[in-house]
Amino acid sequence: MPVDAPAKTIPIVPANATPEELSLYEIRRKIYPRAVHGWFAGWRWAFVWLTQLVFYGLPWITWSGRQSVLFDLGARKFYVFGLVFWPQDVIYLTVLLILSAFALFLFTAIAGRVWCGFACPQTVYTEIFLWVERRIEGDHVARIRLDAEPPSARKLAKKSSKHATWIAISLWTGITFVGYFTPIRDLLRAIPFALGPWETFWVLFYGFATYGNAGWMREQVCKYMCPYARFQSVMFDKDTMIIAYDAERGEPRGPRSRKADPRAKGLGDCVDCEICVQVCPTGIDIRNGLQYECIGCAACIDGCDQVMEKMGYPKGLIRYASENSLARHYGPKEMWRHVFRPRTLVYSAILVAITAAAAGALALRNPLKVDVLRDRGALARESAPGLIENVYRLQIMNTGEAPRTFTISAEGIPGLEVVGLEQPVAVGGAAARTVPIRLQAPADAAAPGAHRIEIEVEAVGDPEMERKERSTFILPRN
Repeated sequence: MPVDAPAKTIPIVPANATPEELSLYEIRRKIYPRAVHGWFAGWRWAFVWLTQLVFYGLPWITWSGRQSVLFDLGARKFYVFGLVFWPQDVIYLTVLLILSAFALFLFTAIAGRVWCGFACPQTVYTEIFLWVERRIEGDHVARIRLDAEPPSARKLAKKSSKHATWIAISLWTGITFVGYFTPIRDLLRAIPFALGPWETFWVLFYGFATYGNAGWMREQVCKYMCPYARFQSVMFDKDTMIIAYDAERGEPRGPRSRKADPRAKGLGDCVDCEICVQVCPTGIDIRNGLQYECIGCAACIDGCDQVMEKMGYPKGLIRYASENSLARHYGPKEMWRHVFRPRTLVYSAILVAITAAAAGALALRNPLKVDVLRDRGALARESAPGLIENVYRLQIMNTGEAPRTFTISAEGIPGLEVVGLEQPVAVGGAAARTVPIRLQAPADAAAPGAHRIEIEVEAVGDPEMERKERSTFILPRN
């Protein structure tokens, strides 16, 4: 029998994976961001206070005897201070989404991920949860040591206190969120025994999401779950201001004493203290250049400026700068001239135009809406000798919060009039009413067939609050 030839083997050669590729497979390393103080940290906390005062405070403000901001899905009405929006006002939601998109494009083209670093809910709640963690467990080194300790009563007490506080904040956040859809005072009175199933679900869901995202996942949300990190580069160009390390000034880096002359030692201004890495909430080293994980929080700027101040060096080794400003050594004035370039000016012009148009539309918005439906049961009938009658249903919506009375009239055919209706018709504030109406016209008022007519609804005492809706009046053939 013939002897089989030896099988060919393909040698397996290990590939040299990059650190970025390896990071996709390694176990997550917990990040212990170091506390930092400075100009940008102050702005970050200002936005924390501003956003949370708005979020937690709005449901408690009373406006015209009701909650100032309430999205009443059951009644299909959205209350925003003095405005009431109905399903027919979906165009305003569209405009709001367009404004948000263009604002994001504009801010990103000017200053990168400035939204992520200062006002994004993930950043805001992570900052709050980190503050709680530092108050209970201590700063950077203390938290690392606590996690490395064996189980003890002290460790259990600290961890339990931290998580209990996190859970309390998360639940209150969930309650507030649901309070925008169910009046928050009613919601609190219903807790815990009379709360409905949907309210219970969304309180727990939103609370769990806050607890998980801000307490546990943190930078993982920004790095892997948020789509903005992936497509932000499309909106960047070389004149976009980003968090940048000035390698020309900082390299070569190395430690030295305060009194040492770095130039005599052949060193740059970077003392390689790694404070910029320790304060970073996503754990990156900004000295390696722009990375998609950078959320633009500017914590590394504050940390580096503190070190530069202690060393007696000029601040700004890490700063907001564009690629062109670093490469071409732009001064502040020249850099700002490039910030306001055609791209950002076009975004600004579109944003201003849409905002002005939306504001004008809201200011001129007619609080009266009318829908006309023909009665399908009887298209036309002879109500009396020589008189033809058509029946309609009018849905009158008073989107204002003051009750109104309305008169109804019709025109388009000689002798056309509204009959059998007690006028004026009352409609409550932010309410709708369906009104059946009968229109009569002489049989010889026009040729047989369908004729265009207009039904007019006008507020008593306010001629400017009126609507004319078109419909058809049918004159049958003899």
